Amino acid sequence: MGSRLHTKVTPDWHRWLAEAVAAGYAAPDLLMTMKENGFDERASRDAIADALFGSPAPPSNAPEPSTFRSHLRAGHVLDAGDRQVRVLVRVARPTIAVLDGVLDPSECEALRALATTRLARSQVVNPGTGVGVVQDIRTSEGANFGRGETPLIARIDARAAAIMNLDQEHGEGLQAMRYGPAAEYLPHFDYFPPDDPGSQAHLRNGGQRVSTLIMYLNDVEAGGETIFPRIDFSYVPRQGQALYFEYNAPDGSLDLLSLHGGAPVLSGEKWILTKWMRERPFPG
Repeated sequence: MGSRLHTKVTPDWHRWLAEAVAAGYAAPDLLMTMKENGFDERASRDAIADALFGSPAPPSNAPEPSTFRSHLRAGHVLDAGDRQVRVLVRVARPTIAVLDGVLDPSECEALRALATTRLARSQVVNPGTGVGVVQDIRTSEGANFGRGETPLIARIDARAAAIMNLDQEHGEGLQAMRYGPAAEYLPHFDYFPPDDPGSQAHLRNGGQRVSTLIMYLNDVEAGGETIFPRIDFSYVPRQGQALYFEYNAPDGSLDLLSLHGGAPVLSGEKWILTKWMRERPFPG
């Protein structure tokens, strides 16, 4: 029988990961090295995410606990403007909800067709410059849409804003993403770390991101789950459903429990459509 995998990453290995990330080593190479040294894949991915993204300090202007409120409305059914959306699951911290009936099959098909014409390798924000760059932590293809650029996009923009309980002007343009076989997005935060130099331009332009709505455009044959590793929560993609989440703890600070990622697609492909909301109106 083989030796048991290590499920705890030691301080020495955490230091090694930090040094390797600073030296520019790619996340897949770090994962391979850890697996070769007997570490469990889940523990390795979490440790690599910590090395890549760190633990940002709460923003200095965090609201008092008594003034912070989730944007997500209460109840089993949410008014999305042109339809009623049923809440299937709620998680208290971080604020998460699984929503059913957000998109119709025909809308999912049309959105995939529209995105296919402009797919390009997905980017991540460089923490030092704020500029989008291609990195191995995110191996999907993406397509960006301006707010309201077609009647279909305008309808989804309005529906997402109603679900997320913020004016449409707070929303970034929709982004479609295709994950092919083995494609993934290592655990990350959707908010802009306030201490990163590259975050400053984004924070001046609409303020901090406050919530995410991931809409699923197809069923995935195997893999491709949306994972929250720090709370051991995993969502299996289902066409027409959506996953909503926020990034603030009850005291208003940025919540490290909102770390999330896209597990590798094991069979078939995964298509998603993502909406991010800002704390102030955002020029779309």
